[in-house]
Order: sequence, then structure tokens, then C-alpha cells
Amino acid sequence: MRYDTFISDPSLHRKIGKLDMNSTAQRRLIFLITAWLGVATLAVGQTFPTKVVKITAPFAAGAGPAIFTRIIADKLSKAWSQPVIVEAKPGASGFIAIEAVKNAAPDGHELLVVSNAHMAINPALYKTLPYDPRKDFVPVAMFYRTPFFLTVSTAGPYQSVPALIAAAKANPGTVSYGSSYVGSPSHLGSAEFEFLTGTKMIHVPYKDQSQMYVAIAGGDVGWAFSTLGSALPLMQSGRLKLIAIAAKQRLKNLPDVPTLEEAGGPAGMVVDSWLAVVAPRGTPPEIVRKINADINKQLADPEVLQQMERFGFEAAPGTPEQLADIIRADEKKFAELVRRTGATAD
Repeated sequence: MRYDTFISDPSLHRKIGKLDMNSTAQRRLIFLITAWLGVATLAVGQTFPTKVVKITAPFAAGAGPAIFTRIIADKLSKAWSQPVIVEAKPGASGFIAIEAVKNAAPDGHELLVVSNAHMAINPALYKTLPYDPRKDFVPVAMFYRTPFFLTVSTAGPYQSVPALIAAAKANPGTVSYGSSYVGSPSHLGSAEFEFLTGTKMIHVPYKDQSQMYVAIAGGDVGWAFSTLGSALPLMQSGRLKLIAIAAKQRLKNLPDVPTLEEAGGPAGMVVDSWLAVVAPRGTPPEIVRKINADINKQLADPEVLQQMERFGFEAAPGTPEQLADIIRADEKKFAELVRRTGATAD
């Protein structure tokens, strides 16, 4: 009998559950079945992958998360001797990418890249979701954590945090901020910034992060919370400027950028994000652990670490169980933040 036939046949489960555990012969049978299943499941992990692995990302191809996912995909392709491709499906707060993977075969060959927005913020922000983070997916591995920076145009009117706050207070409802999409960490972070500074501003969400940064650089939008990796191209061209980091301490490779608190913003305010991989619910634990272990190996690669430092990412290796705990903790945190700030998906 095939292993996958066994685990999907509830009638066999019921028969085993009715066995008399006081019988020596039947206890021996249970032992043999358990041992056989152990060998079978181990074999599943050892043979994975057997074909092309596709990783779907709910980010634009040029965004930092998508770029980094391709870096890891290239490394995994060499380690697995199988092609690992990344398909960018941005838009609709991640719903398009999530729907594309939710009902995929649970065999590890179709994976999904997600951030805290998709797994912890959306459930708090939307009354109804086309997916259930807990029921539809199983946590696999985290890639990294990254802080957000308060980003403005180098030619714009807001060259300091106090200047931005003063303008927003003087003209309620006129200063605008962008976000990569509704429900993104930048959206929730900006809503918290409004709440803590006692201001009222206009939220302008974008489908494509690159469009948002072009809008900021051109003066169409006043500011945004952004990651270093995504804002880097326009920073290097001199069109965008980071005036503060929403973190408890300065970034090692950007020591001249003060924390939000140091720059005159809300005390202790933190806006950050993480990027992780999940798989369709039902993916065998052995495959999940293999993918997790192999991703963690790549996160220790000096070349990968060098790329992460360039983008302002901090490697965050861990177990699937640790990722699950992080998601649950963030669910509570963002539910409270949405309640406190009154942020909406409208």
C-alpha cells in the first residue's frame, strides 16, 4: 500500500483505532505499521523534490522581497538539482498570489512567499478573506526581518520628521502617504504614526511599489514607510531620502539615519516586516522540514548574507514551529493596532 493512500483513507484509521491494545499480536501489528510509516515518510523527504519547484510571490518582480526570493531560489535549485522558479503575482493585497497557491497539490512543489501582512495583518483588517492563514497553509521557514524607513523626496517639503508632523497638523487631511498595498506593514505603520502624532493624513495605496516610490520622488505623494531594499534604486539615483528608521536602534550599514524617536517622532515606534515561505495545508511534515533545513542552510551562506546586508535584511532562520508562534503573536499585535488606530481596508 502507498503511504499517501494510507494517510488519506480514514477507514483504515478507524480500523486501527478499534484494535484491541491488550492483544500482543495486535500490539505487534501496530508497531509494524508505525515503523513502516516512519520509513515511508522518511523516504518522502529524502526524494523531494522530484520536479520543478515553483515559488509564487505577491510582490512586483523588482521589489526587494521578490529579488531576494530569486536569490534563495537559485541557491535551492543547485542544492536540489531541480529548477526552482519564482513567479511574481502582485496586486489585491496579496490575494492573487495566495489564491494561486492555496489549492495547489500539497507536495512541496508549489510554495508561497508571504509577509506579516498576509498572515497576520489581513485577518485583522478585512472582515472577510478569500483564505484562512491557519487552515489553508502550513508554516515552512522564515527568510528575514527588515525595518522600515520614513522616506521622502530629496526635493520635497518634508526634510525632517518635525517638519512632516507640523505640516500634517497645520493642514489636516492634505498631507498624503503611500503604501505598497492596503494592509501592508507600511500602511499599518503609517496609520499608527498618524495616531501617535495626533494627525490626519491621506492614504494612497499602490499595486506596484516602484510606482509608489516614483510618486514620492515626483512629489505626488508626501512620504511613505519603506524598506531599504525596495527604495534603494531611487535612493542611489539621489531622488529619495531616508530621514528616520522606525526601529529601536540605527541600522549598522546606515549609521547616519536616526531612529524615529531620535529624529523627533513618536517614542519607541517600530515598523518592521518579515518574509517567509508557507506551503498548502496537508504538505507532509517531512517535506516541510527538508525545505526548512535547506532554506536555513542558504541563509548562512556568506554570499546570501552579503546581499541581505545590502538590502537591510536580517537573516531569521528557525523552525516551522517558531514561525507558527511568530504568526500567532503578530495576529494579536496587529488586531490590537487595527482596533486602536481605526485603520480600515477601504
